[in-house]
Amino acid sequence: MRLSRSLASATVAVALVLSLPYEAVPHARGHKPAPAQPFGAECRTKVTGSHVTAYCHNPYPGTDRVRLHVECDRWWDLDTDGAPVDTGPAMTVRLTGRCWKDVGSAWVSHQKR
Repeated sequence: MRLSRSLASATVAVALVLSLPYEAVPHARGHKPAPAQPFGAECRTKVTGSHVTAYCHNPYPGTDRVRLHVECDRWWDLDTDGAPVDTGPAMTVRLTGRCWKDVGSAWVSHQKR
């Protein structure tokens, strides 16, 4: 009889601990992660025929390295990756690229600097 009472007490104790809200359970103290700083230039891309133009403006304090990528529509036309350009705070840059014939897609990649 004594074994079943201790088993019942342990079961109730475990059930009470499991029913506590997550915030009430003690956690190991450590460093809180720093809030993420906003990052990334805002880019507008325009395709006109076989030419691509992108304007990127960086409203944030960190430098953003932007790069234009152009994928051409024709199989024989070479896809291009433009040279990376550092876009400093409050700076706007113009990126250009082209295909010989038609543009399939174009996008800008970002890299923290």
